[in-house]
Formats: sequence, C-alpha cells, structure tokens
Amino acid sequence: MFTHMKDLQFEAKPDGPDAAFARRLQEILGGKWGEMTVANQYLYQGWNCRLPGKYKDLLLDVGTEEMGHVEMIATMITRLLEKAPLSLSEAAEDNPMVGAIYGGSNPAHFIHGGGGALPVDSSGVPWNGNFITASGNLMADFQLNVTAEAQGRLQVSRLFNMTDDPGVKQMLRFLLARDTMHQNMWMAAIEQLKEDGLEEMPVPDAFTDSKEFTEEFSYTYLDFSPGQDAAEGRWASGPSPDGKGEFRYDHSPRAHAPEPVLPPGDPRLYGTNPGMAGKVATKVKSKVT
Repeated sequence: MFTHMKDLQFEAKPDGPDAAFARRLQEILGGKWGEMTVANQYLYQGWNCRLPGKYKDLLLDVGTEEMGHVEMIATMITRLLEKAPLSLSEAAEDNPMVGAIYGGSNPAHFIHGGGGALPVDSSGVPWNGNFITASGNLMADFQLNVTAEAQGRLQVSRLFNMTDDPGVKQMLRFLLARDTMHQNMWMAAIEQLKEDGLEEMPVPDAFTDSKEFTEEFSYTYLDFSPGQDAAEGRWASGPSPDGKGEFRYDHSPRAHAPEPVLPPGDPRLYGTNPGMAGKVATKVKSKVT
C-alpha cells in the first residue's frame, strides 16, 4: 500500500513461528483500540466531514495510512503462523517448551483463517463496527482520536515487552513512532480548530447553556469523598480550560430535589408494587391461624 511500509514488512521478518504471539498481536489488529478501529474511524470521519480542505484531507490521509498498518500487522500475524505446529504431539516432538507455547495459540487461526490473520481481538471476539465514532463534530472526534492513539500506543508498548523477536520488535517500533506522531497531530488539530474559530470547548460550542444553570453547575466541582484532597486539584479552583468560567469547589453538595418516589407500575407487567408486602403478610397470617 505504501512503499516505506512494504519495505518495512520485508525487513521485519520474525525469527520463526510463534502462534501464541500471533494471537496477542490480534489485539492491535481487531481489538477495540486496534488498527481496524482507527482506520475505519478516521475514514468515516473524513467521509462525513462537511468542510472541504485541510480537515477532510487530514482525516482521509491518516485513515488511509492506518489501513496500511492493518495490512502490516495482518501480514506479520500470517508470518508468525508459518510452519507453526498444528497438533500438540507435533509441537512437543522436539521441545516440550514448544508444546506449552502451542497451548497459547488460537485454533481459529488455522481452522478459520487457514494460517492467516482474522478480524478479531486477542480473545477471538470479532471486530465490531460499534468501536468507531464519527459524530460530525470535529472537536469531539479529534479528542476521541487522541484517546484512540494513546490507547493503541499503550497496547503496542506492552506487546513490545512480550516478545524477543527482533523482526517483530522492528515493526512494533515503527507503529510506536507513528502513534507518537498521531497523538501530537490530533492535539495540534484541536488547537487548529480553535484558531480557525470553528469549534471551542465545551462540545458542542454552538449550544448555549442556561445562564441560571451555568452559574451554579457548569464550573462547580462536587466532592462526595471523605476529606478534601480533591480541592488540591486543578479542576477545583482557578480559570476553566475553556476560558469561560472559574472553577468552584463544593465539599458538601446538597440535593436539589426530594428523593424520588415512583408511582405503582402497570399491574399487567406484574412488578412488585407498594402495598404488596402487607398483602403477603395478611395471606401468611390467615394460613397460620
């Protein structure tokens, strides 16, 4: 898909079969924060973007790059499955330790995928389109994209410490470097939205809060914990990040309405309604006496 990615795939050869690690790599392919998620998320955000120009290009460019990462990881998974043992006896034939590793493999890689990658996570749960968000509000989407890249980089860094294979580590180092770029890129895009006067915090900026509720609730920290440690946080005093208010700290928040009391439910639904306890007690007493 991309020359530099194909070159990297060619160089980053695994030392040998490792079906157990192939299963772990599935998380950054088909997991909630995997490459299939971010690739589709950025592409749908781009396709749904109503602003022609740099923001739409940004989303479609990065989504296309992430599809290259999908290809890269899928290829590495397939390579790790090459010549992997297909039975326990075959695995333990030369080395009992290999047999133990065989036990950590995903049989679906061979039964369903014919020795190739699958659109699933490390537990074998299929990738789900519900993982992606494309709301149409760029500020909301870009902030989620920062989170997606942070979670993705976190998982890749954990996988890096789970393998000694230099070829796999080379690929993971590339992904870590690109995740670094993408985290910074989305944070820069958030600042650009503000500079361009398109979006501000809180999201959606175009919705005007009620003055009555803003004064009492929009910038008040409600502390429900023992002690007042939370008062030391940046969120409890001083100007708010959106520049529109001052944080206040409330250690003893009060109720603003009485405790709710629900009316009896529809009897056709056979719920337990008020007064039933007395009826049950009467029935029990009549049977005893």
